[in-house]
Amino acid sequence: MDVKSAFLNGELKEEVYVQQPPGFAIPGEESKSKHEAAIYRKGSEGSVLLVGVYVDDLIITGAVKDEVKAFKERMKSTFEMSDLGLLSFYLGIEVQQGKNGTTMRQTHYAKKILELGGMSDCNPAATPMEERLKLSKHSTAKEVDPTQYRRLVGSLRYLVHTRPDLAFSVGYVSRFLEKPTTEHQQAVKRVLRYLAGTLDYGLQFKRAPNSARFVGYCDSDLAGDIDSSKSTTGCLFFFGNSLVSWQSIKQRVVALSSCEAEYVAMTSAATQALWLSRLLADLLGRKVETVELRVDNKSAIALAKNPVFHDRSKHIRVKQHFIRDCIEEGSIRTEYIPTVDQLADILTKALGKAKLEDMRSRIGIKQIKKG
Repeated sequence: MDVKSAFLNGELKEEVYVQQPPGFAIPGEESKSKHEAAIYRKGSEGSVLLVGVYVDDLIITGAVKDEVKAFKERMKSTFEMSDLGLLSFYLGIEVQQGKNGTTMRQTHYAKKILELGGMSDCNPAATPMEERLKLSKHSTAKEVDPTQYRRLVGSLRYLVHTRPDLAFSVGYVSRFLEKPTTEHQQAVKRVLRYLAGTLDYGLQFKRAPNSARFVGYCDSDLAGDIDSSKSTTGCLFFFGNSLVSWQSIKQRVVALSSCEAEYVAMTSAATQALWLSRLLADLLGRKVETVELRVDNKSAIALAKNPVFHDRSKHIRVKQHFIRDCIEEGSIRTEYIPTVDQLADILTKALGKAKLEDMRSRIGIKQIKKG
């Protein structure tokens, strides 16, 4: 739903509260999510009505169609609002809903990025980045227009909302915004060439059973950044069979071993896991459940479970040991998986064509035809 004329009037006669005035809401019954300020809930599990608010737009969903319809009618009778029907386009994201689930893609937006980079008719590339490519902030190559470089990279970062296969490569080229050179520009052009061949790709969300739970994967490289010797953390989370959250980010500390790099990645993933599980519990009005975190490093799992390994961890910063508390209290459960099944690998390094296509398929990215 869309609020009509939300920002057309500059002068207001009414008194406007940035926060609700005293007495307006009953403490503890505001029905506003404690973990996501823009989401409101009504009802409990089985008959939940959820409203997501972004500026003057509302996304409304619920378990009972009649309740959703009744809520819309109440809103239209109280405010000047338009019912735009089934969600199909929102903030540049194209949405298709059907019996088998929902798909999201940003094809139209991706085409605009190619136009911005002057590469609408370029030859496609099989991968977004060359394997083993290493770039430095201290490149001696010719400098390029930093404004144009930042515009392209900033546009690509928004595209990552539906394209986790671009998360690592876009995050990597984002490290050179201050002083980009032709070497960095070529890396961005490689991302655009890959994008040109995958314009219609996006995410598919299948209907999850009532027993669906969050399962996370976390991984890291070791000292992949040649300027700082810092590693890259990659983590992603599935709800049922659908990918709902992902992150590829350079670690803030220098790891001295692959075990330590994985341990730091586990801590980062744990914070995201707790937020997701608590948000879901808050929205559905049910208990917070344990999140399973899958890791391909047995040493890191042992370090997280057993604080006796003091000689191997006494130099690690205290905040990185947060994962131990999560495991002890039962909010996180770690599980070892073979490296070939570590889906977060796509978020920590540039992969070859065969592995990229395999990982891309396994995390739910597919070519989506317009319905």
